[in-house]
Amino acid sequence: MLDLLTGFVGELRAAGIPVSLTEHLDAAETLKHVPLEDREAIKYTLGASLVKSSTHWPAYETAFEIYFSLRGPGYAIAGETDDEEGVDSDDEGSNQPGQGGRQGKGQGGGGGEGMTPEELADMLYKALLSANAAMVQAVARQAVNRYAGMEAGRPVGGTYYLYRTLRNLDLDKVMDRLIDQARRSASSHIEESGVEPSTSDVSLTPFEERLLRDEYQSRIDQLRKEIESEIRRRLVADRGSEALARSIRKPLPEDIDVMHATREELVALRKSLAPLSRKLAVRLARKRRHGRKGPLDFRSTMRHALSTGGVPMDPKFRYPRPSKPEIIVIADISGSVASFARFTLHLVHAISSQFSKVRSFVFIDGIDEVTSFFEGVDDPTDAVHRINTEADVVWVDGHSDYGHALTVFWERWGEEITPKTSILLLGDARNNYHSTGSWVVKEMKARARHVYWLNPEPRAYWNSGDSIVGEYANYCDEVVECRTLRQLERFVGELA
Repeated sequence: MLDLLTGFVGELRAAGIPVSLTEHLDAAETLKHVPLEDREAIKYTLGASLVKSSTHWPAYETAFEIYFSLRGPGYAIAGETDDEEGVDSDDEGSNQPGQGGRQGKGQGGGGGEGMTPEELADMLYKALLSANAAMVQAVARQAVNRYAGMEAGRPVGGTYYLYRTLRNLDLDKVMDRLIDQARRSASSHIEESGVEPSTSDVSLTPFEERLLRDEYQSRIDQLRKEIESEIRRRLVADRGSEALARSIRKPLPEDIDVMHATREELVALRKSLAPLSRKLAVRLARKRRHGRKGPLDFRSTMRHALSTGGVPMDPKFRYPRPSKPEIIVIADISGSVASFARFTLHLVHAISSQFSKVRSFVFIDGIDEVTSFFEGVDDPTDAVHRINTEADVVWVDGHSDYGHALTVFWERWGEEITPKTSILLLGDARNNYHSTGSWVVKEMKARARHVYWLNPEPRAYWNSGDSIVGEYANYCDEVVECRTLRQLERFVGELA
């Protein structure tokens, strides 16, 4: 068990979940106080010791299901030895997609190997209708046997096997069958009551049907989870925990590439942004409050030493008074970099109390100031929505033109840059082969405290095609690859 826990903790760390040595030891100690046959108890007990953020829980659950999956010969994937004990290739229903014509005895479990597809479909219907958990598990196992087409050593992910299984089960058809049965039951109850059925009484009301659909959908979702678990167990038995964990590992929300995030990943990013902002603001305030001592204040030290006979028992120091920087954010909101710009603007304004002044500008081929959109707004998401709908950022054709946008910025607002100003330029510097306007960045560098460029593209893509980030880099203090919330958090923390 300790070896299994060590591998499990190693996978959590590889996935990005921070687990200290002390937490690892605490988790090992907690296992002494829970029954080892209770997987749910082990899952939540270890989670209490190892997981510190709710956004990390999905990654933790995935790793737990792999390392603490049920094991044994019953979960072996059919291999070359199936010829001796498999079902004949002309078995009834062998022409079904994904069945593969034979199933090893090791996979059967429950004695349902000889079921036809129609019998399996009927068993599935009855399991969902009666909400029989044991029958749902049996159906999941038989469905994977018949339809997944799993082969030993085949480098295919679990999603492929899940798709094949669900496609053959045709759950939409099962849902319709369940609803039809409910309607027939409702009609029969009306007839038995002796009441003359009216047009409104013959079937379920829309509200009743919606409740039934929600209930049956929850049962179908449970079946889907059982199928996923069954597939995962067999993959663990075939490939081992470590290999499978590497193949299905998903990044934490703070490590998702913003430019290539799916819709679900963007939702997770938005959820994690607010707690990240609060944590970063607290850290910066503490950093500023507990700054290191400055140089020795000799005059003050000697003046206080008079009370101890001239002996400097209590040295005095000049405490630094770090000034809050002024921030100007100039963000490209065209195309795929728009998501990165939105998250950066959101984060900067969420911690604006740590800066003396924050001004925001957005551009495509035109440029507009959007600072006022954030004023008096509790949720920066509302301001970001206004930026997308109200900001005047199109000059000609709505394609990125850094040269024109930077030139207009310098002409209209360049005089407002001071030696206290730090400028953040956000974008991939893909300029559609227009004039670069790099002289503007040079002038900014001469007038401002710092000029930084945050590029959401991988460094390997810089200066390829129409990317001219290298030309701007000549006049920046630093050009930073910033593709994830973790990288953005680290940069903003150092900036403030």
